[in-house]
Amino acid sequence: MKNLVILGGGYGGMKILNELLPNHLPDDVKITLVDRVPYHCLKTEYYALAAGTISDKEIRVDFPVHDRLEVKYGEVIAVETSDRKVVMRDLEPIAYDDLIIGLGCEDKYHDVPGANQFTYSIQSIEKSRLTYSILNNLGPESVVGIVGAGLSGVELASELSESREDLNIKLFDRGQHILSSFPERLSKYVENWFEKNSVEIINNSNITKVEENVLYNHEEPIHCDVIVWTAGIQANKVVRNMDGEKDGMGRLVLTPLHHLPNDEHIFILGDCASLPHAPSAQLAEGQAEQIVEVLKRRWNGEEPPASFPQIKLKGILGSLGKKHGFGMMADRAITGRVARMLKTGILWMYKYHNG
Repeated sequence: MKNLVILGGGYGGMKILNELLPNHLPDDVKITLVDRVPYHCLKTEYYALAAGTISDKEIRVDFPVHDRLEVKYGEVIAVETSDRKVVMRDLEPIAYDDLIIGLGCEDKYHDVPGANQFTYSIQSIEKSRLTYSILNNLGPESVVGIVGAGLSGVELASELSESREDLNIKLFDRGQHILSSFPERLSKYVENWFEKNSVEIINNSNITKVEENVLYNHEEPIHCDVIVWTAGIQANKVVRNMDGEKDGMGRLVLTPLHHLPNDEHIFILGDCASLPHAPSAQLAEGQAEQIVEVLKRRWNGEEPPASFPQIKLKGILGSLGKKHGFGMMADRAITGRVARMLKTGILWMYKYHNG
């Protein structure tokens, strides 16, 4: 019996499972899924969990059930490619015939002293739970510093401003405008929303050091009761420690068929893969569909596809609290209630289609 091992039950891993189960898995293949928690987590909503506006249960989706699917819970330590096994903490190694690595990302602290030690995170469900407990136990008028004004930082700041109107929220961004990857008009719309909702944006910031309850912007100390870091990501440590060509985020460079150049049995998925687009749930799912096609052909003794068309992304949506939003759909900027309703609808469809 061949063993297809999937590391990580995120958006890409979940898509692999849903493409193969229940009816498209050959009789001589089993699947071993490895994850730290016993359910798929909606990572795009971690900001709301941390802000306290949704419950933990609302962002959990059960994994599929199948007699040839085994789910193992634990932490991956390393991948030993020469022996074709996955090394686990406190568990026996897992042998694989084909391996799909979708372990996600970690915060990147850009060598800022103290950032790792004195800031909180929303990169995993465990860290988001901790951030929630810290933020929601703050006293009135406490200062919350959010470092990084990309999508995650903006959504966290907006949700927290509605959840805790008594807090003083400071959003630190390196650029002239927040959401630098979006059109300037859209960035200004979001900045205006923050101004109306009393969130302070500190543009052209440069965080040089972090201490307990203090961050230094251009060496100037600023008191914060809590500091949340949303200023960049990098591939999971397991992937960063693997041999192979990597990009600046530690993501492995792949062939057009999504496997390592020197090992066609190891596929890299999602935030761990060096791709031309920014990491996203859509991109991971698009990759997953193409990886499944490669595997199906291999299992049938057929040649793999010569190439795949470029993965088409439908757009990106962000929230500003529960009633407003922003985004890009087919290269068109949208803002306001329509954008928020679209995001809510897509989330509902994803959760209940998969669940």
